[in-house]
Amino acid sequence: MADHVGSGADRDDVGDNRGNDNRDTDGTPGGDTADTDATAGTGPKTGKDAKTGKDTKAGKGALAGGTSRGALAGAIFLMATSAIGPGFITQTTEFTAQLGAAFAFAILLSIVVDIAVQLNVWRVIGISGLRAQELGNKVLPGIGYLMAALVVLGGLVFNIGNVAGTSLGLDALFGLDVKIGGTISAAIAIAIFASRRAGVAMDRLVVVLGFVMIALTTYVAIVSSPPVGEAMTQAVVPDTIDVLVITTLIGGTVGGYITYAGAHRLIDSGVSGPDEVARVSRSSVTALLVTGVMRVVLFLAILGVVAGGATLAGGNPTAEAFGHAAGEVGMRLFGMVLWAAGITSVVGASYTSVSFLVSFSPALKRRQNWLVAGFIVVSAVGFVLLDQAPTTLLILAGALNGLILPVGFGVVMWVAGRRGDLLGGYRYPRWLLVIGVAAWLLTLYLGWNSLSGIADLWS
Repeated sequence: MADHVGSGADRDDVGDNRGNDNRDTDGTPGGDTADTDATAGTGPKTGKDAKTGKDTKAGKGALAGGTSRGALAGAIFLMATSAIGPGFITQTTEFTAQLGAAFAFAILLSIVVDIAVQLNVWRVIGISGLRAQELGNKVLPGIGYLMAALVVLGGLVFNIGNVAGTSLGLDALFGLDVKIGGTISAAIAIAIFASRRAGVAMDRLVVVLGFVMIALTTYVAIVSSPPVGEAMTQAVVPDTIDVLVITTLIGGTVGGYITYAGAHRLIDSGVSGPDEVARVSRSSVTALLVTGVMRVVLFLAILGVVAGGATLAGGNPTAEAFGHAAGEVGMRLFGMVLWAAGITSVVGASYTSVSFLVSFSPALKRRQNWLVAGFIVVSAVGFVLLDQAPTTLLILAGALNGLILPVGFGVVMWVAGRRGDLLGGYRYPRWLLVIGVAAWLLTLYLGWNSLSGIADLWS
């Protein structure tokens, strides 16, 4: 197995900075400094930005993609597919069956919170060139380690649920036993990181499967004929508001590792610094659009089935919903959608969780691929051994991630509002700061109110 994802030729075109010469003070290209590890691609490479004079991280380390454009697309879809993984699919089915059209309010609120969170996270991390845990340690020494511990723990729980999601997908596709299906899917994910061009493989996987999920789910939404007018009304004036449902949904689509998946991939692509604010902003908006479309389409697909009088009472409710909408073909489409969501989320959770660890030591950075593979193995073993129904596990993981969100996002907002020195002199937009703080306060409230509900869910 290669020591680095994206090592070798697939990193050659990354970090071109689009017209920024980006040379070090000694005249060498930015990133190729004397303090860089002698082994190509090991450790975070640093240099001086020609315009700002700030240290920058070159995009030629572990997990760099084949080209800047390809890596940007990978960042967009890594965030999107992580946010619309099997946890979200399962939660959407469970909660739509429970609340009906009133669940549209939770969908809308999750999208609003997602916009406020991701626009700030992508901009702060992208402009600073520092990962979330590195920002944390600069804000308050030690908090970065706490963030890493929370994200890795939450990511592991979530990844067990992601493996569970792949198993449900293969069960619907081929009738495989869930433990066998989960093991096979984990092996496929490990094979991606075993590739010498793993950065390129990861980017292409999430982009292709992201489009597949949207296309297939759109078809099911059309044939299920949902009551769109009622859903639009309930999105603004809902009959029922369930705090635990909202917290779980936000945690499953914004919280934990999902918050940082796209932004950390952006850093690895070599796109960072104040001069890259336009590309950072475009990428974050595109990721939000992709995610929003998938959330709405999936909700409408399930709502059409529920509104038609179908009862989803089995162990695989989303499969039942797709089956009611499109018959046997619908069952197979569900299997493909859930497996695609699961495998991309396994990749995203593993990559992002490990990205919180490797910046603490060059030795960890050199072995990043091994760590990602090991993370997947532990997740698969946990899925096989845990005596919990996959559906329950996926919902629990989303709720736990909702509790992690306020800590890391609080650090991001502190940097945005109080640490301009970490942003290379960039003047942070006041409107973006205001909506970010409002979203942070909301996550605090939702997290506190969900504590008792999460305990009841596990029991």
